Amino acid sequence: MSKIKHAKINDLMGKKGLDAVLISTQGNFSWFSDGGRGHVAMATESSVASFFITRDEVFLITDNIEAQRLKEEELPNLDCVIKEHFWHDRDQRDKIINELCKGKNVGSDTDIKGMTNIAQDIAELRYVLTDVEVSHYKELGKDCGEAIGKVCKSMKPGLSEFEIAGIMAKELYSREITPVVLLIAVDDRVERYRHPLPTNKRVEKYGMIVICGRKYGLIASVTRLFHFGKLSDELRRKHNAVVEVDTAFIAETLPGAVINDIFAIGQKMYADKGFPEEWNYHHQGGPAGYAPRDFVATPGNMNKVLKPQAFAWNPSIKGTKSEDTIITTDGKPEIITTTPDFPMISVKYKDEVWERPDILEI
Repeated sequence: MSKIKHAKINDLMGKKGLDAVLISTQGNFSWFSDGGRGHVAMATESSVASFFITRDEVFLITDNIEAQRLKEEELPNLDCVIKEHFWHDRDQRDKIINELCKGKNVGSDTDIKGMTNIAQDIAELRYVLTDVEVSHYKELGKDCGEAIGKVCKSMKPGLSEFEIAGIMAKELYSREITPVVLLIAVDDRVERYRHPLPTNKRVEKYGMIVICGRKYGLIASVTRLFHFGKLSDELRRKHNAVVEVDTAFIAETLPGAVINDIFAIGQKMYADKGFPEEWNYHHQGGPAGYAPRDFVATPGNMNKVLKPQAFAWNPSIKGTKSEDTIITTDGKPEIITTTPDFPMISVKYKDEVWERPDILEI
C-alpha cells in the first residue's frame, strides 16, 4: 500500500488526537490500498475487510473466506498483519477489533460505538489525487470513453434498454471495468426521466447511455447520446445549450475556485441560453474519485477546487445531457473520458475553444 496514504492517515490522527483509524467502507479500502477491491456484493458500501491503522502498523481484519484471495489477488504487496476469523464467528471479529483498540482513541469511517466518526475527514484526504491515481484515472477514462462510443455506434432500432445495458456492461467488463451506475433511456424516456434505470422499452429513434465505471477503485462518469436520422430543431437547440453550460462548468473548474461561484456561473449560462429553471430538475455533478461524486455541488458550497482533483459535471436540459470526467491541472482541466471519432461541437468560452460531444446521428 502507499506510504503516502499511511502518512495522510497519520497526519489526520495527529490533528484529531487519535491513536488509530479503522477503515471499513469500499471506497476507503480501495483508496488506502491503491486500488484493491474490497467488495463482493456491489450493492453495499461496506467492505469485506477492514484496515486497522496505527502510526507504525497496519492490520487487515477479514474472514477466512476472503483472506487468501485478498492477500494473493487484491493486495499482493500488502505490508500488514492479517487478523483472520471464521466467517460465522462475528464475536471473534469483534474481539479482534476490541483487542486492537484497547487503550487507544480510535476513529472510524462508519458509526461504531466508542469510536469517533471521521468519515468526512477521510473523504477529504481522497480529494487530491496522487501521481499513481492520476495515471490510473486517465487509463480508466480513456477506456470508458472508447467503450461508450463503440456501443453508441453499434446501436440498431428495436434494441431494448435492458439489451443496450447488457451490451454496455459487456464492453466495460471486457476492459476490466465494473459498471457501478448504468442508466439507459430511449425515446420519450430520455425526456421523462433524468435517472432512467433500463426497462424493456425498445428504441425507435433516440437513446441515452450513462455510465459510471470503476477500476482501481476510481470511478469515471460519461454520458453519450445517439439518434437515428436527423435531429429535430428543438433537440438541436437544447443540446447546443447544454454543452455550453457544461463547457462553463468545466472551464471554471480551476484550482482555488469556489464551488458556489462555479455553480453560479453554470446557473447564469442556463439562463443565458434560455433555460433558467433546468438546473432545478437534476443535480449538476461535482468532485469525483472513489465515489461517483464525493459530494454534489450546490449553491452555497464554499469548498475550493484542489489540484489534481477529479470532477464530473453533468448538466441536463429536458431530453438531453452532457457529461465527462475531468482532472484539474495547473492550467485548464483535462477531459479524460474523450470518445474517439465521435461528433463534437466547438464551444467558445472566454476566448478559448472547447470540444464537447454532440449527439451521434446514425
